[in-house]
Amino acid sequence: MSNVRLAATLDGPDGAPVVVLGNSLGTTREIWDAQASLLRSRFRLLRFELRGHGAAGARSPAPPRPYSIAELGADVLGLLGEYGIPSAAYCGISLGGMIGIWLAAHAPERVSSLVVCCTAITPMPSRQAWLDRVALVRSGGMAAISEMMPPRWFTPEFLAAEPAAVERAMDMLLGTDPEGYAGCGEAIAGMDLRPALAAVVAPTLVIAGAEDSAAPPWQAAQAAAGIAGSRLQVIRGTSHLAPYQTPGPVTAAILRHLGTP
Repeated sequence: MSNVRLAATLDGPDGAPVVVLGNSLGTTREIWDAQASLLRSRFRLLRFELRGHGAAGARSPAPPRPYSIAELGADVLGLLGEYGIPSAAYCGISLGGMIGIWLAAHAPERVSSLVVCCTAITPMPSRQAWLDRVALVRSGGMAAISEMMPPRWFTPEFLAAEPAAVERAMDMLLGTDPEGYAGCGEAIAGMDLRPALAAVVAPTLVIAGAEDSAAPPWQAAQAAAGIAGSRLQVIRGTSHLAPYQTPGPVTAAILRHLGTP
């Protein structure tokens, strides 16, 4: 079990089913705000910050070493135990989705339903590219990668039309502890979730952004093909942070999957 206690909140109606929201690397729980505003009336929402992530005063600790997807998954299992949650639906974006697949495969009794959004199952574009990015962050801090991230996260049209929204996302990135980002980046560099897919038994929805180069639709198709009974939905006109860029169709897909009209 993990010995890292993540910053987290649990809110929503008492007795309602729990939905866990897992964030992407370099973002905070705010990345799910659009979904949370609708889900909160029908579900209890467990929202957490990855190691080294979160706003000032609500940041998770960041042990100074490489992490693994298994360790990050154990962090979430620790939260479920802390809050006394035997099982929950889990929705994760990017690294949060990788953690969700690990949880559903290795602790199937804890995951009642799964949504993986904009999630690669092997390092994209390569393991070395991730190690190179980690080295940049360790040597130059978060500013060293600040220019490369917006075009990975968003479509050119969104970058041009929504500068304030882009700036909010960049504030999340720049506020991240470089050590936490680097450790999580090493977890991505070392992961291969393909062998885990067959062990996932939770009802699963795989969401891809049609213009996502960081976790392209063919990776989503591989994930969906490996998870028995899963469904794949590709959302047009959006990129890697699809829940943030195009909240309407992503939220609708999640609500349908969770059985809420």
